[in-house]
Amino acid sequence: MNSFIEWLEKLNASDTRVRAVLRRSLSFKPGTYFRAAPYVEPFLKNEENEWRREIYYLVAGLWALHWREGRSEQPPSLGKASATHQLATNSASTERRFIALLDADHDQLPHRLRQMVSLLKDQPIDFGEMLKRLMYWDDDLKRSQNAWARDFYRTLNNEKNTEMETSE
Repeated sequence: MNSFIEWLEKLNASDTRVRAVLRRSLSFKPGTYFRAAPYVEPFLKNEENEWRREIYYLVAGLWALHWREGRSEQPPSLGKASATHQLATNSASTERRFIALLDADHDQLPHRLRQMVSLLKDQPIDFGEMLKRLMYWDDDLKRSQNAWARDFYRTLNNEKNTEMETSE
């Protein structure tokens, strides 16, 4: 688990208002809901990069939105969780939303992520991995988006190959 997510879990263990405040912060541009500052800023310490700060606030809010008690195993990436959701629900809209997320720019990203995380409410998600991927969202080679796309389509294809093998 990522140290930031561990930090949030620790804060949550002593004060459940943490989740409510961080969920509320999703209604604002990341980093502008100042009631969330006591829960995020101490972890950021001297971080001056505005994009990195926004991503920490965004991931904190998404973590709070998605939080479930008692998850102990290593959760999957957002790509794998999205594929698992699509396989479980047989919904083609999951893939459309996932592709829209991968195409999102800075301004669209918070909205698209909030939609996707809400859709995946029954799937565990690795928020530490999400934080790491979002830090490099604007990479020219789109490594983060490609990693999630690979996870998504490999998970779908592995399941389809397994189904084909069992039906033969």
